[in-house]
Amino acid sequence: MSNCRTGCPSQDHADWGECLRASNLQMSSGDASRPTSQKKWDSELTAYRNARKQGIQPAGTTMAQVEKAIKASDKAGKAYDANTGGFKE
Repeated sequence: MSNCRTGCPSQDHADWGECLRASNLQMSSGDASRPTSQKKWDSELTAYRNARKQGIQPAGTTMAQVEKAIKASDKAGKAYDANTGGFKE
């Protein structure tokens, strides 16, 4: 039984840890280190996409910005455009 990972070209390390260190594999913590989880990110982009389908242009893709643009649009009865700070005709 080998102490090496399957992709090791030499297959001669004393243990799995030594093999991993020799590979110079760089790992990141992925989603755990991100301030925004993937699920939250996806829901914000979906909300933004839905607003754009309605003709609304939020100031950004965060949920707060999308909700602000939707509320302004609902109140005015017209699609809000953050680029102009006004409403589309």
